[in-house]
Order: sequence, then C-alpha cells, then structure tokens
Amino acid sequence: MNPFKTFAATIFTSSHPKEKMELQSLYDIKINSLSDTPINLKDFEGKHILFVNVASKCGFTPQYKQLQELQDSYKNSVVVIGLPCNQFGGQEPGSASEIETFCEVNYGVKFLITEKINVKGKNQHPLYRWLTNKAVNGLKSSTVKWNFQKYLVDGKGELVDYYFSNTNPMSSKITQHLKI
Repeated sequence: MNPFKTFAATIFTSSHPKEKMELQSLYDIKINSLSDTPINLKDFEGKHILFVNVASKCGFTPQYKQLQELQDSYKNSVVVIGLPCNQFGGQEPGSASEIETFCEVNYGVKFLITEKINVKGKNQHPLYRWLTNKAVNGLKSSTVKWNFQKYLVDGKGELVDYYFSNTNPMSSKITQHLKI
C-alpha cells in the first residue's frame, strides 16, 4: 500500500475539532432549566441575553447580586441566564435543588438558572460551543477561563462580546449595549 495515499486519506477523512463548521442560530440550541424543563431561547428574541457560567463556592459568587440587579434594572432589554458549571475547582458540586436554594436564599436570585453543564472540553454543551467558536457564532472565538465569565448576545441572537470573571455585571462595558 502506498504510504502517501494512507496519509492523505487520514488527513482528509478524519474529524478535526478545528474543521469548518456552519454558522448556527443561537435560538436553535436546546438547554433545560434547573428544574429540567426545556428553555426556548427564541422566547428571548428581541432582548439581549447575558449568559454566565456560575458556581456557588467561588470568590466571584457575590456577583449573583449584581446579576440580579442587572436583570432588574434593564428588565425590558436583557435576560440573565446563569449556567451552573463544576469544571473550575469543583466550585459547583450541588444538586439542582441545592443550587436553586443557595441562589434564592443567599442572593435573592430570580433570573433563569439552567441545568448544570460543561462549558469546555469534550463534553462542552452546544450553547458554549456556539458562544466560544467563531466558526459557529460568526464573531470571535474564546476560551472560558473561570466561573462567572459572561457572554452577551444581542436581540437578534448575535454575539456582542464576552467579559472575564472580574467584570462586574453592572459595568458600563456591558450596560452600554442595553436600552433602558
């Protein structure tokens, strides 16, 4: 057998993570709430969505309060969605009911919280594949560095930008994109 043909066949038939993907609509992505009911992202069309990977035992956990403040202050133009993730220091070990109770009791959280997901790695949730991959979102690629990294999507379902954990949810970096 010709070694070049074997090499060429391997290159052109293997599935590679950086291969060209097609742009996908954010609104087609499936995700469930913390209570395991489907969330239809299309219901939020016309509003910005701030996606935040959250954790209950992180130094940034007090941002829950500012996230709720953001949603309350800009309720006509933004929806905050918290996505529990246990991939950074094991800082979100709780069950769905433990997470829900923690958020409500300690921070008065009323914004939407999803099921626990992976935001990176081989089991990355399709939402984060969309948020972090330019080939799918059409704007830019990124890597989730830690808990409370934020991704802002506009009312047309297009990625606006992302913000590292140390960006306060009420920062003008975020609020400048929102209408009052």
